[in-house]
Amino acid sequence: MSADEDGGGAHAPAPVRVGRHPWLIAGVLALLAVALLGVVIVVAEGRAPFPFEVDLMSALAAARTPAVTQAALLLDLLGSGRLSNVIFPIAIGVALLLWRRPWAALYFGIAVLASAGVTRLVKVLVGRVRPEDILVTPDFGSFPSGHSSAAAVIATALGLVFLRTWVWVAGVAWTVLMMLSRMYLGAHWLSDTIGGLLIGAGVALIAWAPLAERLYREDRMPHPPVWRRAGARPE
Repeated sequence: MSADEDGGGAHAPAPVRVGRHPWLIAGVLALLAVALLGVVIVVAEGRAPFPFEVDLMSALAAARTPAVTQAALLLDLLGSGRLSNVIFPIAIGVALLLWRRPWAALYFGIAVLASAGVTRLVKVLVGRVRPEDILVTPDFGSFPSGHSSAAAVIATALGLVFLRTWVWVAGVAWTVLMMLSRMYLGAHWLSDTIGGLLIGAGVALIAWAPLAERLYREDRMPHPPVWRRAGARPE
C-alpha cells in the first residue's frame, strides 16, 4: 500500500519544532549582563565612564571630519525616538500585515515596545551623565544608548522574522554603525552602546521564544499581498 493510500490522500504537514530554549536563555543572559554592567557603572565607577572610554572618546573627537559628522548626524536623526520607536515600527508592522504576516507584525510590535520600555527604565535607574563633548542635543540618561537598543531590536526582530542571511548582515551593519555614530558624536560612552545592544537583542530574543513556531510556520506559507485574492491565478 502506498503512502498516499494509507493516509487517504495528501500528507498533512509535519509538526514544526523550533529550538527556542537556547535563544530564550541567550536573551535572558543579555539582560542579566545589562543589569550587571549597570551595577558596575553605579557602584564601582560612581556613574563615571571607565578610563579607557575617555581615551576612546578623545580619539574619536580628534578624528572628526565634516563628511563623517554629517553621516553621523543623519544616523542620529534616523535613530531618534520618534522615528525608530514609532514611525519605522508602524511602517514595518503595516507592511507585514499587508503581506499577510500578522504574527510577525504582532511580534515586531511587542519587541520594539518592550525594548523601548526597558531602555527607559534602565536609564532612570542608572542615571549616568552624558559625555561633555557632544554634538547633538541629548535626552536624559547616558546608559544605555536608546539609539543602539532601537537599532538592535529592529535588526534582531527582522532577522528572526525573515530568517535570511542578508537580513542579518544588514541588521548587524546598521547596529554597528549606529553604535559607532553615538560615540563619534559624543552622545554615549562605549559601555552605553553595548548596553543598548544587549537590551535590544535580548528583548527581541525573549519576545520571539513564545511565538517561534507560529512565526516559522507563517514564514513558510505563501504571502500574496492583501490586494491580491488568496488563490487567485494570473489570467
